[in-house]
Amino acid sequence: MASDRADDKYYVCIVCGRKFPRGQGIVVEKAGFTLAFHSSRCASKFFRLLLERLDDSCARPAIRELIGELEEANRKRMEKRKKVI
Repeated sequence: MASDRADDKYYVCIVCGRKFPRGQGIVVEKAGFTLAFHSSRCASKFFRLLLERLDDSCARPAIRELIGELEEANRKRMEKRKKVI
């Protein structure tokens, strides 16, 4: 959550409550929410809890699509490495 005042240039982590300056941490804006995390550990905790609460029928298509994209990116990266050698 960003501060409301213009002179306050910081976010507050929604997981641990720590304040951190803009330009640091992880800030994601999605579905009308601003999700601010001061560290990757806080972001990981939030998204792990979110996935546990999602219904399988809702999460399955997005997970399947993301896995496919990441596998393809890894495959391309491996092909590039083979060509360089």
